Amino acid sequence: MAGVGHSSFIQDPMPKKAKPFKPVPKRFHPGSLPILYEDHDILVVDKPSGLLTVSTDRESDRTAFAYLMDYVRKGQAKSRSRVFIVHRLDRETSGLLVFAKSEESKRWLQQEWAEFNKTYFAVVRGHLAEKSGVFSSYLAENGVHKMVSVKSSDLGKLAKTAYKVIKESKAYSLLEIELMSGKKHQIRVHLSDQGHAVVGDKKYGQDEKGTKRLMLHAGSLTIKHPYTEEWMTFSSNAPHYFDALMKGPNA
Repeated sequence: MAGVGHSSFIQDPMPKKAKPFKPVPKRFHPGSLPILYEDHDILVVDKPSGLLTVSTDRESDRTAFAYLMDYVRKGQAKSRSRVFIVHRLDRETSGLLVFAKSEESKRWLQQEWAEFNKTYFAVVRGHLAEKSGVFSSYLAENGVHKMVSVKSSDLGKLAKTAYKVIKESKAYSLLEIELMSGKKHQIRVHLSDQGHAVVGDKKYGQDEKGTKRLMLHAGSLTIKHPYTEEWMTFSSNAPHYFDALMKGPNA
C-alpha cells in the first residue's frame, strides 16, 4: 500500500498549463482532515473513519464538506469561495475523497468518474476460496434502506467488484479491491454475499466484539484533472488498525 499523500502525474503530449493558485494559509487547514492535494480546481483529502462526507438531519457541522467550506472561505462566512461534492464515502469508510472548487469542475469530474480507477483495501473474516476474481450482481435498495443483490436487471443495477487477496492470517484476509462500477455499498454487499463481510460492518455483516471500525479504506485513486486533463494518481495508507487487526492476538 503506497504512502499517504503521494501523487504522480502522466502528462498528455500538450497539457494545458495549470491556473495560478495561491495556497490558503496553514492556520486555516482543518486539523482533523488532511489535505493531500489542492490547486485552483480540485481538493483531495484523506477522510478519517467516523467523519461524514456531507450533512444529515442529525449532523450538519462535523462533515468533510463543512470543514472544507470553512477552509476555502478562510473562516469568512460571506466569502464566495466554496467546494462542490464530486463523490462520497460512507461515514465508516476512510480514505481518499475528491472535491471540486467550481460547478464546472464538478460536472466534468462526475461525467468522467466511471472511467477513473478506484482501489480500496478491506479486511474480511476468513479465507476466500479463490484468491482473485470478480463479483457481479444486480443491486437494489430494499424497504429498510439496505442494498441487496437481486436476480435480474429489471429489479436492480449491475455492479462489478474485482478483488485480490494480498495477505492472510489465521482468521482474516486483507483484500485489494477495484471498483468496476459505482453502486451504493457494492463492496460491502458483494463481500457479505460471499460469506466474508468486511470486518466491523454492522449493516451487512456481524456485530463483532472488540471491532469498533469498518475495515474499508479508499486507498488509491487515479483521475484526470478537469482543466489540464493530466492523469493524476493519489494514494493513502490504510489506517494503523488494519495492520493491528491482521497481526493481533485473535488474527
